[in-house]
Amino acid sequence: MPKTTARTQADVGRYVSDAWRDRYFAACDAVYALGAPALAEQDVETSSGTTHVYRYGPTDPAARSRTPVVLVHGAGSCSAMWYPNTPALAADRPVYAVDTPGDPGRSLQREPIHQPERAAQWLEETLAGLGLERVHLVGASYGGWLALNQAHRKPERLASVTLLDPGGLEKVGLRFFVWIFAGLFATFAPKALRPRLAAWLDQPVLVVPELRTMIRTATRAYRIRRPAPLPLTDQELSTIRTPLYLVLGKRSLLLHPKRQAERVPRLIPGARAGIVSGTGHGPQIDHAEALNHSMLSFMASVD
Repeated sequence: MPKTTARTQADVGRYVSDAWRDRYFAACDAVYALGAPALAEQDVETSSGTTHVYRYGPTDPAARSRTPVVLVHGAGSCSAMWYPNTPALAADRPVYAVDTPGDPGRSLQREPIHQPERAAQWLEETLAGLGLERVHLVGASYGGWLALNQAHRKPERLASVTLLDPGGLEKVGLRFFVWIFAGLFATFAPKALRPRLAAWLDQPVLVVPELRTMIRTATRAYRIRRPAPLPLTDQELSTIRTPLYLVLGKRSLLLHPKRQAERVPRLIPGARAGIVSGTGHGPQIDHAEALNHSMLSFMASVD
């Protein structure tokens, strides 16, 4: 086997077995059931693999013609994580939720996409395969890095970008990984302790049984094979001209909220930034109703 092939395979995520994959899919379906029902599912072929996409939409014919929303989830998860947001967003306009290749989900990865150029190419091919010429792109955590990277490298299809406590602004520090592992261990805590731990760790996953099962199953079922993304430099951020809305959790351990709330609007003309109290890394889950409203208001102002 050529060295390049071996190196590529090492960068490709995989399920540990068909049985664990099916077990994880069942857990995901229980989480999907908490949100809006999908109108359809679609596989989009790209140069890096097959991307699985869930489509949601409004019943109002007038709303169907509005610029659609594309949702990109965080690392170690899949598009089921958007269950608190799909009902409100899909009532207002078409919504597409993407399973990112390289994370547990129904997409199939064949080539790595963690390099910025490849990530942008994968998302461009996915949007083109869906026939979407103009979209409001929303990314959370690692999906926030993907959205930010897209705005920097291939912004032609983007009407706006919304970043929810995103990666790509600071180097991922030790405190974030400690928080991730602490949250994972807390999923094994007795049921009576979980609400207190959820509040202490800012981990809503602990008090939603379906979400807790999905996350725990993902850690057993799937092996992610990619490094943490490097943050964009000031110079790279200053190239962005896409309307941008940055939402930060006040207790975020991924980045420093006050620092980035000042930095991003200073570097990106017209960018908006807001810090949400009472949450850490999951504002779209902890404060779904308020975030859904503010995201839709931002998109309407762009449209």
